[in-house]
Amino acid sequence: MEKGPLDIISQKDPELFKNVTEAGKYAYADGALSGKHKLLIAIALDAAQGAENGVKSLAMQAMKAGATKEEILESVRVAYYICGVGCVYTAANGLKDII
Repeated sequence: MEKGPLDIISQKDPELFKNVTEAGKYAYADGALSGKHKLLIAIALDAAQGAENGVKSLAMQAMKAGATKEEILESVRVAYYICGVGCVYTAANGLKDII
C-alpha cells in the first residue's frame, strides 16, 4: 500500500498532523466556491510550485469531488498562462497515471 505524504508527520507529530488536516478541511469546505473548484485552484497552484505529487493527489481528490478530466486540464491551462510552461511539465508528470 502506498504511503501518504504526511504519514511520517502523522506518526511523529500527531498534533501537527491534526492541525494540517483541520486546515485542509477548512480550506476545501464548500462556501462561495465549491470544494471541487477549490481543489482545481489548488491543482494549478501545485503545478506552479513544481509539486508533482501534490498535483496527483489533488487531482484524485478533485475527481472524487466530481471534477472532470477536462476541468483538471483547464486548471493547468490557467497555471500555464500565469506561471509558464514549467507548470505543464509538472502537471503532466503528476497526472500521467490518472487521466
